[in-house]
Amino acid sequence: MNEPARALFQLDAVEVTRGDKRILGPIDLAMPATGPVVIAGPSGSGKSSLLRLLNRLDVPTQGTVRYHGEAVATVDPTEHRRRVAMVFQRPVVLPGTVTDNLLEADPALSPEKVAEMLGQVGLDPGVARQQARDLSGGEAQRMCLARSLATEPDVVLFDESTSSLDPANAARIEGLAATLEQRGITVIWVTHDLDQLRRVARWVVFLADGLVVQAGPAAEVLAQPVAAVADFLAAGTP
Repeated sequence: MNEPARALFQLDAVEVTRGDKRILGPIDLAMPATGPVVIAGPSGSGKSSLLRLLNRLDVPTQGTVRYHGEAVATVDPTEHRRRVAMVFQRPVVLPGTVTDNLLEADPALSPEKVAEMLGQVGLDPGVARQQARDLSGGEAQRMCLARSLATEPDVVLFDESTSSLDPANAARIEGLAATLEQRGITVIWVTHDLDQLRRVARWVVFLADGLVVQAGPAAEVLAQPVAAVADFLAAGTP
């Protein structure tokens, strides 16, 4: 399996089971620090479960997840999640104003910094005083991204974050992800959308039945897919 020259995340003999059901693994995988890295595969293949391991929302039943060589299990979860932020499939909107939502990530944010953070994700700073629950779906997702960026993370994980958005708002989120990479923030993105994969991915990890079936530079994998990946690409559906 094609390994990156410098691993951001390293998974060694990682397994996740729930009861007697195996969700993931065993997985040995290195993910690069330069992305976007796209995790793809059929529905139920374990994409979101793998992503959740990376910021310790879930823990492996067996094996070790390392971030910059350090076992994630040995790091304070809150501190790790400040470095490795996550944007979920459906926006997690907290009570109060947009400003209140951003202050949940960093209570020390000044009004000027709030306006700056909103501007970075393409929102008018004027929405800062608006009730967060009055935002549209696309606006709420961008607010959640701003809230994630408030902790100045090194990595942002996107879990199917555009699947419920219209094409215009999905394109905005994809564009913001590209901007993050330009700023040196690694993007790791879960999708079942093959067109999105082709637009976004620099490195790709394909899962099937909880196992990594192929990983490497996106251009190489898409040009020479193994049988399981070729079948998925040919189906063109989740």
